[in-house]
Amino acid sequence: MSERIRLILASGSPARLRTLRAAGLDPDVVVSGIDEGAIVANSVPELVAELSRKKATVVSEQLDYLRHPAVIVGCDSMLELDGQAHGKPATVAHAVERWRVMSGRSARLLTGHHVIVRRAGETLIRSAVAATTVHFAELSVGEIEAYVATGEPIHVAGAFTIDGFGGAYVTGIEGDHHNVVGISLPLFRTMVVDLGISWPSLWR
Repeated sequence: MSERIRLILASGSPARLRTLRAAGLDPDVVVSGIDEGAIVANSVPELVAELSRKKATVVSEQLDYLRHPAVIVGCDSMLELDGQAHGKPATVAHAVERWRVMSGRSARLLTGHHVIVRRAGETLIRSAVAATTVHFAELSVGEIEAYVATGEPIHVAGAFTIDGFGGAYVTGIEGDHHNVVGISLPLFRTMVVDLGISWPSLWR
């Protein structure tokens, strides 16, 4: 009989959950509740790495009662433009201004991944950051305002999606498109395998 391994997503992102489920996984969701605004770093890659580490670590510490092997994955995404980190816009006006700056340009979507494997009395960890370059269409002011009015940009890092209304405004990407949604499946698989877990063992 194959080993039962519980997969836990330390993130409340619906997009990450959909991505994992579409790949044949069925994670339990446990949200860390950390104060993301209290965490600072010297660069955007370091910031998303630390946020993902904190999320996964806090959730792992909450689950000390686990009796079966478990894989816990924490993720955090931000758009890097002109060296600055851009998470979810704080207001509608902020989202409109963000798109005025992004329009017709390219930026990097960075996602920190922190994986904790708890198995047979030991704890193993891996941390990595995936980067995908995103090329944005040049939009009119009317298009920007209409897109922001859908409400979608307010709820996502970088103020855009690739799998929703915003998909029409992304002219191309360089890298893993899953990463733009919020979790890089190829990177996650590599990290899990490096920690001794068979990827198919996580399929539901």
